[in-house]
Amino acid sequence: RRVATVAAAALLVAVGVVAVGAGQPGLHGERLLVVLREQADLGGLPTGPGRAGRDARAGEVYRRLVATADRTQSDLRRDLRRLRLGHTSYYLVNAMEVSGGPGVRAWLSRRPEVARVLVSQRLRPLPAPAGPSRGSAPAPSGPEWNVRMIGADRVWSQLGVDGSGIVVGSSDSGVDGGHPALAEGFRGGDDSWYDPWDGTRTPTDQGGHGTHTVGSAVGRRGIGVAPGARWVGCVNLDRNLGSPAYYLECLQFMLAPFPAGGDPFTDGRPQRAPEILTNSWGCPSIEGCDPRVLRPATAALDAAGILVVAAAGNTGPYCGSIDDPPAPYPDVLTVGAVDRQRRVTSFSSRGPTPDGVGKPDVVAPGGGMAPGDGVVSAMPGGGYGALSGTSMATPQVAGVVALMWSANPALVGDLPRTRQILRDTATPAAATYRSRTETCGGDTNITGAGLVDAYAAVRAARG
Repeated sequence: RRVATVAAAALLVAVGVVAVGAGQPGLHGERLLVVLREQADLGGLPTGPGRAGRDARAGEVYRRLVATADRTQSDLRRDLRRLRLGHTSYYLVNAMEVSGGPGVRAWLSRRPEVARVLVSQRLRPLPAPAGPSRGSAPAPSGPEWNVRMIGADRVWSQLGVDGSGIVVGSSDSGVDGGHPALAEGFRGGDDSWYDPWDGTRTPTDQGGHGTHTVGSAVGRRGIGVAPGARWVGCVNLDRNLGSPAYYLECLQFMLAPFPAGGDPFTDGRPQRAPEILTNSWGCPSIEGCDPRVLRPATAALDAAGILVVAAAGNTGPYCGSIDDPPAPYPDVLTVGAVDRQRRVTSFSSRGPTPDGVGKPDVVAPGGGMAPGDGVVSAMPGGGYGALSGTSMATPQVAGVVALMWSANPALVGDLPRTRQILRDTATPAAATYRSRTETCGGDTNITGAGLVDAYAAVRAARG
C-alpha cells in the first residue's frame, strides 16, 4: 500500500508538471487571447437592398472595427513591443493574442483596458505528418438522398436556380481545391484562401472534414445543394481542434478578405466578403473559449449583412447541449440534424441555450447512426465519403440560402427576411427524446422550425 501511494503521488506530480509546463494533452505553448473592454459601436449603419447595400454596410463595419481596435490597442501594443512579447492584433473582436505564461496573464488581467484573458494554445505537432483522409464511397450517379429530401434538385430542374452569383465562405479543416466536384467552384484571385495554421497558398485539406462540408454546400455532381455557387475557404481546424484565435482569425478573414501576406487591418476588402458563411465547428472550454468570446464577431458579421450558419453540435440527446460558441448566439442560424426518416438524430444537440434562447433554428439531413445512413460528399484526393453529424447538415442550409439569394438578389444581406422565409417554409420533423420526462422545454428546442425546404424557400424568396 505504501509503494502504491508513493507511485500515485509521483504520477500526480508528473502530470502536474506536464500540464503546467507543456500544456493540455495534445496542446502546447503559452498563448493568451486578451479581450479588450471596448468593442466597436455598430449602430446607425447604412441601409439598402441587395449586394450594393450589403457591401456598403460591410465596408462601414470594417472601418469602425479597425478604428476602434487601433485606438484602444495602441498602449498595449507599445508595452508588448517594449517587453518583446510576440502578439497578433484582431479587430472583428477587439482582442490580441499574446505570447506568455501565468505571469504575463496576471499582468494583462490588471490592465484597465482589458476585460479578460483566455488561454489560446496550439496543437502539439505530430512526429510525422498525417496522411489525408480519403473516402471509400462510390462517386454519386445523381442527386444524393439528402439533396432530394430538401428539394434542392427540384430547384435546379423546375425553377432554373443553382446558386449562381453567390459566394459561400467555409471555415474548417481546409478544402481540396483540386477535387473534381469543387475545383470549378473556387472563386480564385489572391483573396479567396487563407491558412493561418500552415500558410498554404492554395486550397488543401488533410483532415477531409472541410472538403466534405464545402461539397455539401456547393459541390457539383449531385452532392451540393447550390452547385452553381462559388466558395472561398479558411483553415481554422487541425485534427478537428482549434483555438479562440484561429476561429476568430478565419471569421475576420471572411468579413474583409485580404491577399496572401497582406495586413488584415489595412488590406481587407469587405466588398469581396462572401455572402454566407458555413461553420461546422464549435469552440468548447477545453480549447480556450468562454461563452462570450466570439459574440462580438458574429454580431459584426450580422451587422454587415453576412449570414453566419453554424452547427448545433453533436452532444445530444441531452437538453441544453447547444452551448459551444458560436451555435448559441441569437444572430447565428443554428442547424440540427435529421436522419433519412426525418427524425432528429440522437446525437443532434438540443436547446435551450444557456441564455434561454430557443435553438436550433432549423434542421437538415445529417445522416444517422446506422451503416449507409451518412451524407455522401467530397473527400480529399478526388474521392467521396459518407459522414454523419450536424456538421453535415449545416452546409446544406447555407446552400439553401445561396439558392434563395441567387433567385432574388434583392434579398442578399436581408438577414431577418431570409430567416423568416426559412422558418415559414420549413416542413415538420419528428422530435426524439432521451426519455419521456426530458422534453427540452418543447419540440422547438429539438427540431427548431422544422426541416428546411429548398424548393418552397426559393419560391417564397422569388415571391
